Amino acid sequence: MFAKDIGIDLGTANVLIHVKGKGIVLNEPSVVALDKNTNKVLAVGEEARRMVGRTPGNIVAIRPLKDGVIADFDVTEAMLKHFINKLNVKGFLSKPRILICCPTNITSVEQKAIREAAEKSGGKKIYLEEEPKVAAIGAGMDIFNPTGNMVVDIGGGTTDVAVLSMGDIVTAQSIKMAGDKFDHEILNYIKREYKLLIGERTAEDIKINIGTVFSVNREDGEEVQTEMDIRGRDMVSGLPRTITVTSKEIEGALKESVAVIVQAAKNVLEKTPPELSADIIDRGVIITGGGALLHGMDQLLAEELKVPVFKAENPMDCVAVGTGMMLENIDKISRRKIG
Repeated sequence: MFAKDIGIDLGTANVLIHVKGKGIVLNEPSVVALDKNTNKVLAVGEEARRMVGRTPGNIVAIRPLKDGVIADFDVTEAMLKHFINKLNVKGFLSKPRILICCPTNITSVEQKAIREAAEKSGGKKIYLEEEPKVAAIGAGMDIFNPTGNMVVDIGGGTTDVAVLSMGDIVTAQSIKMAGDKFDHEILNYIKREYKLLIGERTAEDIKINIGTVFSVNREDGEEVQTEMDIRGRDMVSGLPRTITVTSKEIEGALKESVAVIVQAAKNVLEKTPPELSADIIDRGVIITGGGALLHGMDQLLAEELKVPVFKAENPMDCVAVGTGMMLENIDKISRRKIG
């Protein structure tokens, strides 16, 4: 029995694994729960995420990836090992080939860390690919022709903006501003305005349910206004309290963070050759990653960049789907890399 090739989207927020011939077989949060006293791994993935902010002193829920790169090597290795063993992709005598995605501007030291973690978790040959390129392929863009394609991949830890042509990146920028920062902005806003302490999970729920970055609805010009009750700990009395927040407030809380992403997209467009810029006006920009699901992100970018902006069909899965497509042609890729 031969080992199967696998593609891994090693994200700050989630790990998605694509097995050749089977599609996406795993989608779990990048969280590991450890016992501090014994350093033993207690839970990985969804089970560990449920423990975030809800554990006794000796148990810590760690997110081993920060800003798209490995912050805790041993924990990342344990997490990858757990996921790969769970999938049962190793052969009788052979190990799988692994294709992993990383942000565009990571250093060679960070690349080495990702490569080593994958090797130690049971990979035979490790291929690294740049995230926006893989996301564009997964979103169905034909990047191998001599035409300009632009992708904005808003993940958990990093946002990657890239213009691609002829199967490679022409100009790109990677910034450490993405979903996690949005959560922190919401958390800080609630703390500042309402003197209420909430956890990261509550902040994420607010972002998913009522978060918006462009509240004017294009169709009828009316504002989209929704509200949500949230619970937390009052900073003054120390007791639990419930408050109501609105989309308009969240839009204000996220304004500065989103402006950084818009500026990165503008910077990339400014460095793009004019012929490719003309193509982007025709073809538009595609946004992928979890951040693409934030209400109004496509409308805001379209308004600011003055080009059409489209949301990918399943933004969260684009990178994992892209790794699957690249695995089909992995021999061509490895030949190109060696050559």
